[in-house]
Amino acid sequence: MGAVDSHSNVKAMQPRYVLAAAMAAVAIALIVLFYMSGIRLSLNYILNPPSELPIIAILAISLILGIMHGATPDEHTWPITFSYAVGSYSTRKGMKAGLAFSSGFTLQRAILTTLGFIGLAAIYKTYNLDGPVYIIVGIVMAVAGAYILRKRIYLHLPIDRILGSGGHRSIISSKASTESPKPVSLKMAVLHGLVAGWGFGAYATIITFILAPQVPGLIYAPLPGLFFGLGTMLMQIIFGGLFANLARLKKLSVEQITYVGRKTAGRTLFYGGILFAVIGALIVAFPVLDTIALSTDNPIPNLDSIGVATVLVLLVVGVVGVGSLVLGIIEILSRKKIPTTDKS
Repeated sequence: MGAVDSHSNVKAMQPRYVLAAAMAAVAIALIVLFYMSGIRLSLNYILNPPSELPIIAILAISLILGIMHGATPDEHTWPITFSYAVGSYSTRKGMKAGLAFSSGFTLQRAILTTLGFIGLAAIYKTYNLDGPVYIIVGIVMAVAGAYILRKRIYLHLPIDRILGSGGHRSIISSKASTESPKPVSLKMAVLHGLVAGWGFGAYATIITFILAPQVPGLIYAPLPGLFFGLGTMLMQIIFGGLFANLARLKKLSVEQITYVGRKTAGRTLFYGGILFAVIGALIVAFPVLDTIALSTDNPIPNLDSIGVATVLVLLVVGVVGVGSLVLGIIEILSRKKIPTTDKS
């Protein structure tokens, strides 16, 4: 019996070791790249890279920018990583969720810097695509959330209203299922990464318009985006593991944690997705909203001002996400019987 308990404790500790290893990998990668590239340990140097940099310096700066991007509250990463990770309800699975999302994001960033090298990313200088990207990300989030919550979406054609009979009052409605929530889909997390990556901010501007054009040739063009994505991935894996343990703050059973985690993930994706889509539509209708921001005098992107992006992170993660977690815990503690959860 003692041997079994010892084995279980070792197995339970493994995700923590992996989490520590991920943090160590970040530090080692930075030390090695700093040494090899000879770049300066200066925030201004990283955020305003000079021209004619060697390829190793470009990759080092890209990785550092990716780490900064993953560590700061970003509307394209934190809400989605939080949703999938907390629904995974364990450190190991939370890290997998962070890996899945950021793998799709990394692929997109590699494509983006390639477009930057050949000049096609100039569309971002002409058009503000934040609104459309928010709408698409929101729709994908809401669909994923509805799947987890087993919500049934109904489309009502307002024929009776047209004919004057005044029946249906809404075109679209949903009905929440009383069944247990489904497991989160890591494939959907990968898709989310691919979609969310098309959002554009200060970090994307640096790797796309400053670093990517400096690489020696087209074959190297995906590398700044790849290393940026890998830096983001390291931090998202770490945050994924941390987010996943939020459902464990209360001393709940495995079945209770599973239920609460999935319920929180589904609600955060569904209602957070609606918020994304609504704010995206408002930006499309009133582009000036995307330019309103309160400066914080912090030079680090994502921390330098409070604007639409910050509000989205606070609303989706802080209000919807944490609020859903609290509601889930209250709900499960008030129930005498836990709905049977899928083992998948």
